[in-house]
Amino acid sequence: MTIPAPPGRRPANPNFSSGPCAKRPGWSLDNLAGAALGRSHRSRPGKARLARAIDLTREVLEVPADYRIGIVPASDTGALEMALWSLLGDRPVDVLGWESFGLGWVTDVVKQLKLKDVRVFKADYGKLPDLGAVDPAHDVVFTWNGTTSGVRVPDGAWIAADRTGLTICDATSAAFAMALPFDKLDVATFSWQKALGGEAAHGMLVLSPRAVARLESYVPPWPLPKIFRMTRGGKLNEGIFVGETINTPSMLCVEDYLDALLWAKSIGGLAGLVGRVGANFAVLADWVARTAWIDFFAEDPATRSTTSVTLKFVDDEIARLDLAGREAFVRAIVARLDNEGVAYDINFHRDAPPHLRIWAGATVAASDLAILTEWIEWAYAVEKAAPDMEKTMRAGASR
Repeated sequence: MTIPAPPGRRPANPNFSSGPCAKRPGWSLDNLAGAALGRSHRSRPGKARLARAIDLTREVLEVPADYRIGIVPASDTGALEMALWSLLGDRPVDVLGWESFGLGWVTDVVKQLKLKDVRVFKADYGKLPDLGAVDPAHDVVFTWNGTTSGVRVPDGAWIAADRTGLTICDATSAAFAMALPFDKLDVATFSWQKALGGEAAHGMLVLSPRAVARLESYVPPWPLPKIFRMTRGGKLNEGIFVGETINTPSMLCVEDYLDALLWAKSIGGLAGLVGRVGANFAVLADWVARTAWIDFFAEDPATRSTTSVTLKFVDDEIARLDLAGREAFVRAIVARLDNEGVAYDINFHRDAPPHLRIWAGATVAASDLAILTEWIEWAYAVEKAAPDMEKTMRAGASR
């Protein structure tokens, strides 16, 4: 294979991590000068900034007026754990898992909560389980977008409008990038560090009126830690949903989230965000369509993530390698791009089969993704021609 010269241009921003994700275009620490630093989060300025974050979240995501939105501890994980431990156990549960984080929720429900009446629907990385098998009389727990597999649910059509169970959705790499049908979601959780490129450690919890009714009518049989408790005296603790957080938030992180939300609003809100994501995904999809040795890891076009885009090498030599050989090839390309300073953190998740995982959310520029594809082509050619890789390929092919 002829080794091409390195591309003559570089991405303006080489941050393509799937979380924490790239900061929004034009971001600067100077934008955070209005942070209520050194003040209590319960002071008038502190509570005002937290309430502003909730209000802007509702506006940008187009969350219905009768849904509660709260800022909670421990990122998306904390938000979803609050929902699982506070809401489940009232009725049978269906849990969907097709990648690392969804399979983690399976573990929580089955092995930690130890619920007895549970059905688990699993699928291999790259595929979805049978959504039609979900019982609308059961509570259902699922991820909207499988960040580590690049597979998402196609829409909310599979969720019954007249369901009697609750839908509990980990939406962390979908919120601010995909239009979520909140009428089909009773709980939605996400974090600041994903699609808007905010800072970590804070989660968002969105509750429908049906979820609030469950909280006020059902008391789980297990003890709840303080940071999970959402009711007082059998009624919803409304303070959580107006900016009175359970534990102390970082006001610097709050200001950074506000900055990201205001940027989102300035580009047209949810429609503008989704439009940027679509344009970004189109860059990668067009490249895949004209490149014989690369393909989407997600098999069904209807379920391919437009944010955490997963790509696999499919030429015959790579396909003949064993798992270790394919992992080594992908890691070599990722390391080469990292060393060149043109792409950071695009390796596959440790639980997933080998592939490239490229974040294409709204804070990433389409022009940078186009340049990235040129560098992947270069790195691919270099690694295919490397003597040690030829040895790996021969060893893998002979097994």
